Amino acid sequence: MKFRQVTSLCALAVAVFCAVSTVHAEAQPAKADDAKPAVHEKSLFEQIKEGGLVMFPIAACSILTLYLMVDGFVRTRSPKVQPPQHVEAVKGLFRSGDYVGAFNYCRTNPSPFTNVCRVSVSLLGEGKSAVEEGMFAELAKENAKMQTYISYLSVIGVCTPMIGLLGTVTGMIRAFSVLGASGIGDPSQLSAAIGEVLVATASGLFIAIPAFGSFYFLRNRAGKALHDIQDTMNMLFRKMPYEQLAGAQIGDEEVYASAPNWAAGQTSSQTMEGYSQYQQTVSV
Repeated sequence: MKFRQVTSLCALAVAVFCAVSTVHAEAQPAKADDAKPAVHEKSLFEQIKEGGLVMFPIAACSILTLYLMVDGFVRTRSPKVQPPQHVEAVKGLFRSGDYVGAFNYCRTNPSPFTNVCRVSVSLLGEGKSAVEEGMFAELAKENAKMQTYISYLSVIGVCTPMIGLLGTVTGMIRAFSVLGASGIGDPSQLSAAIGEVLVATASGLFIAIPAFGSFYFLRNRAGKALHDIQDTMNMLFRKMPYEQLAGAQIGDEEVYASAPNWAAGQTSSQTMEGYSQYQQTVSV
């Protein structure tokens, strides 16, 4: 699914690029009777070509930025993070006291909200503190999932100006090489090298600015979505009868923890003595 999205975005970017280049090349300003020779206006493609080899990674970053912006917007949508049908179904199961049914529903209908609710319900038998700790741990996990792709926008925002700076340095090296070889006798070659400097720098900034803006926007949007989940969870677990649920095992997850093998059928004092003997046996 993601591969098809990336392919579609690449095709769209290429189509827009070709269309803009064609329009820019054909739209020459009409001049009245002018004795001066017409100045050649470079098309968008020619201007980008002047940027040199660094324009290829910058173009890749531009496509990736567009994909991450769309993907982050979809991931942080409220119906995606907290589907209303999931919330209503869990509310109905909580009203009827069917916590096992709520656990099974959350497991078969995954979403950030149901993932948090499933973990919280599975810990009802352990008490309020365990439920709250599990809830916050799962919220942190969902936050990490959302922020993983969003954080790449920040990486692009940092890297693209550096790539543009690399083009700037290589263009300056080329410009000084031309200047040292032929002096100022051939200004066209010198201007081409200077054009590479300017185009590469401008292109890097052109990608970095929206990437940084989208990063902060989507990061705040994801934070708000997780706060909405927390508010819903607090509403669901208000007045929860933890006393009646003490020791209950909700869900079919296997419990591996058991009583220590040195304390079976012993009192507390005998348990400590048995533990000391067990340590001595292990050390030997």
